[in-house]
Amino acid sequence: MGFVILKRVAVGIPTLIGVTIILFLTLRVLPGDPISVLLAGAPATPETVDALRVQFGLDESLPAQYWTFLTHAVGFQFGNSYVTRQPVATMIGQQIWPTLQLALAAAAVSALVGILLGSIAAIYRNRWPDSLIRVVSLVNTSMPSFWVGILLIMLFSFTLRWFPATGNQAPGALVLPAITLGLAAAGTVTRLVRNSVIEVMGENFVMALYAKGLRRNVVIMRHVLRNAIIPTVTIVGLQLGALIAGAVIVEAVFARQGLGQMLVQAIAAKDYPVIQAVVFVIAALYILINIIVDISYAYIDPRVRDAVKR
Repeated sequence: MGFVILKRVAVGIPTLIGVTIILFLTLRVLPGDPISVLLAGAPATPETVDALRVQFGLDESLPAQYWTFLTHAVGFQFGNSYVTRQPVATMIGQQIWPTLQLALAAAAVSALVGILLGSIAAIYRNRWPDSLIRVVSLVNTSMPSFWVGILLIMLFSFTLRWFPATGNQAPGALVLPAITLGLAAAGTVTRLVRNSVIEVMGENFVMALYAKGLRRNVVIMRHVLRNAIIPTVTIVGLQLGALIAGAVIVEAVFARQGLGQMLVQAIAAKDYPVIQAVVFVIAALYILINIIVDISYAYIDPRVRDAVKR
C-alpha cells in the first residue's frame, strides 16, 4: 500500500507543476497589466511605475518570476496581494473554509440524490420511473450551475422566502448553493448507481439469495446496494475536487464569501499573487482528494486490496 501511495504522489507532483506553468503563462499572455489596473488611470510618473514593477518583482524575466512563485508556493508562501497588501496565505486561510463547506455539502447532495434516484431507476428498469429519472439526470447535468442557482433564488428566496438569496451567515444560507452545485454532479452519480445496481442484480449470489427465500427489499437493501455503491465512492470523491473548483461560479451567484469570490475579485484586479495562489490551492486539493480516494477504494473493496497486496 505504501508503494501505491508513493506512486500516486509521484504522478500528482508533475501534474501540479504543469498546472502552475499553464496558469503562470496564461496570466502573462492575457492583455492588461496589473500596474495599470492598480493605478486605475491615476496620473503616475514612469519612475513610479518602474518602482512598482520592481516592488512586485515584475521587472524580472518570466523564468525568474515563475521560479520565485514555484519555490514560495511549495512552502505555501504566496507573497502579498497587489491590492490589499495582505499576505495571500492569510487571505486564503480566512476564505477556504466556506468553500470547503459548500463543496462538502454539495457532495452530500450529489451522493444522496444520485444513490436514491439511481437505485429507483435500476429497480424499475425500462419502465416509466427509469425513463423519467434518466431524463431528469440528463437535464441536471446539462443545465449551467449559474442558471440553476438563479432559478432556485427566484423560487425559494423571492417567491416562497424559505431561504436567503445571498451571504454566508443567515440560517439556511448553505442550502440553495449546495443544491445548485450538487444537482449537476448528481446526474453522473445517478447513472453510475443505476448501472452498478443492474449489474449486481444479475450476479449469481443475488439469485442464490432469492432462492433462499429472502424478500426482494432485503436483498436489494442489504446486499445489492452494498456492493453497487462501492464504485460510487470513487466518483463522489473525484467530484469533490471538481466541486471545489465549481464553487467559484456558485459563490459569485449567491454572493458568498470563499475562494471563488476571492478569485473573481483577483481576476478583475489582475492580482497575480492571489490568482496564482487560489488556483494552486484548488489544484493541490484536487490531487490530494484523488490520492485519498484511491487509497480508500482499496480499503472499501476487498478485491482491490487483494490485488494491491499481490
